Amino acid sequence: MLIHSASQLLTLAGGPQRGHELGRLGLIEDGAVLVRGGLIEAVGPSAVLRAAYPNEDLWDAGGRVVMPGFVDPHTHLVWAGDRAQEFEWRTQGKTYTEIAAAGGGILATVRATREAPLETLIEQARQRAWTMLRHGTTTAEAKTGYGLTPESELRLLEAILQLNQEGPLELVPTYLAAHDVPPEFRSDPQTYVDQLCTEMLPAVRQWWQTHAPGRPLPFVDVFCERIAFDLAQSRQILVRARELGFGLKIHADEFESLGGARLAVELGATSADHLVKTPPEDIQALAVSGTVAVALPCTPFGLAQPEYTPARAILDAGGLLALATDLNPGTAWCESMPFVIALACRYLKLTPAEAIAAATINAAAAIGAADRLGSLEPGKQADLIVLDVPDYRHLGYRFGTNPVLRVMKRGRWVV
Repeated sequence: MLIHSASQLLTLAGGPQRGHELGRLGLIEDGAVLVRGGLIEAVGPSAVLRAAYPNEDLWDAGGRVVMPGFVDPHTHLVWAGDRAQEFEWRTQGKTYTEIAAAGGGILATVRATREAPLETLIEQARQRAWTMLRHGTTTAEAKTGYGLTPESELRLLEAILQLNQEGPLELVPTYLAAHDVPPEFRSDPQTYVDQLCTEMLPAVRQWWQTHAPGRPLPFVDVFCERIAFDLAQSRQILVRARELGFGLKIHADEFESLGGARLAVELGATSADHLVKTPPEDIQALAVSGTVAVALPCTPFGLAQPEYTPARAILDAGGLLALATDLNPGTAWCESMPFVIALACRYLKLTPAEAIAAATINAAAAIGAADRLGSLEPGKQADLIVLDVPDYRHLGYRFGTNPVLRVMKRGRWVV
């Protein structure tokens, strides 16, 4: 298929964009893209490609924007239940920490998720996955983390695998058994950390090789905060995960800095996420590393907090910045990457072009997939979206409605 007559074709060509390079859209006016066998074969001006490929099936973009599908590199896609009661408490002035201390927060979702059958988990996550797809997300990272027992965490991995196989949304799994200290170990969190390292991580590796042979191991993530796991415990978990061959991620500096961002750099983590309280020296360390800084603006927005990831400082230092939804039931029930872009333009002070690059090619780098996703270049997967707008700057400028008209995944229209 030759998709032609795009007002603007955004290719995002050239790989991940660091520092002040962020925002290089590779824009082709009156652009066209040729798709064959689920891959991008060619991009260029419509007149040139129509002359070069006269016998192709045509699809007229009608003066709309065509661009890569969004990559969402941080989601908690699979859970049961909701936390609407907690939202009401927050509107009455209760803090995240106060709610967690009262038995709410992550552990409230843990209770509901442990009780839910696998079929229920898949059905509820499927609805969220389709909402993400309709808003232009073609690939998403999906974490476990609402089971916190060996059996329930594997059940969440199974749900992610089944949803990925079902498609059309492509899922990249992350094992987050270190999301919080389980209620059974609240008085002795170190014992849980030891169990994670000696029993659970090796068991996950073995389970994965049986249930997903040939596929890369999932990432391993840890919530490095005083209300979850301290720096030493986070290091212990991530070092063991690296020894077993897992890729690494970390939740760091959301509420206070414990040194999680610097730990991510030291261990070669693929990404460090949240980074609201990251100090200047750790921003500098990130900037000279390959670790992607993932900003999650829906989370402080959802918590009505005034502080956001210092995106401009990260870019000024030369860092790699990506955007994600942090889709989760407690602080950021948001499946829309266009809304993330709107927030990023206002509160992270990004331009629309910078935010788009952070939500596509750099977001692909945050899941280790920039070689095949995140841009429209020959040889890459044909994941693209058509926006019902004439100019890319409407992303960021407009909010509250869905600008996505069509979604293509692996060369096939799915929305």
